[in-house]
Amino acid sequence: MKSLFNSFRFAFHGIFRTVRGERNFRIHLVCMAYMYAFLGLYDWFTLTRGDWALLFIANALVLVAELFNTAVEALVDLVTRNQHPLAAAAKDCAAGAVLVCAVLSVAVGIAVLFQPEAFAQMFAYYRTHIWMLVAFALSLGISGVFIFGKKK
Repeated sequence: MKSLFNSFRFAFHGIFRTVRGERNFRIHLVCMAYMYAFLGLYDWFTLTRGDWALLFIANALVLVAELFNTAVEALVDLVTRNQHPLAAAAKDCAAGAVLVCAVLSVAVGIAVLFQPEAFAQMFAYYRTHIWMLVAFALSLGISGVFIFGKKK
């Protein structure tokens, strides 16, 4: 049981280390948090279980790719501090994998969430609930601090 507990502890440690150390990971987390908040708090969008599954899978792929990218970068930095074409290729390919997953995630988001009537309801809501627009703007500021604030 102890080894099972340790494996989970190490996995969470890796995730939290990536959150602390990788700005792009934090950007992905914030974008996902806003999307799920809007989908969960309001009933503007109509989603099937399949739509939810596509969103979860696409988002998970982005996070997994970022975690692998972080692992590749750390391993390359451990092996060599010198510039080497193979080290650059490893890092560039890992970053490319993240980009492919992020583009896929955006494409899935557009395919699933392109519902003009839902966006019309959203804009109408924020036009009539200015205090919610202010709260949203404040949350963007907090998100900016989370993303760009100094991490250790």
